[in-house]
Amino acid sequence: MIPADLDQVMAIERASFPFPWSTRFFLEELRVECARSLVVEIGTRVVGYVLFWLLPDEIDVHNVAVHSEFRRRGIGRVLLEQVVEQGRERQLSKVTLEVRESNIPAQMLYRSMGFTHAGVRKGYYADNGEDALIMALPLGG
Repeated sequence: MIPADLDQVMAIERASFPFPWSTRFFLEELRVECARSLVVEIGTRVVGYVLFWLLPDEIDVHNVAVHSEFRRRGIGRVLLEQVVEQGRERQLSKVTLEVRESNIPAQMLYRSMGFTHAGVRKGYYADNGEDALIMALPLGG
């Protein structure tokens, strides 16, 4: 992801989340030393993205979203597979993420990739106080 992608990324972000991150937040993420981001483009159109942090022993996924017109086509899986591959290349121990308790489609994707339930963050989402499930994928690094 580069700053030139942000208009398209923000359109996906706003359509995907009830309380989307701001453009400023994305710009700040692009400057954080441990932060990484990937986009999937079809032609010149950004159709999905992932933001994650490379930490000393693990990867923490912060945000994954796919444009509504391109969901259920494997784009989210491709993005996460790339994240997992980066973790394996660096011999990290695991990939972690949080997901809304009500987001069953995302949970199904994560489980299909081998993520398992690792805990709960009570009241994690500020918009409605919904709990977040912590999910983790061991990498064996």
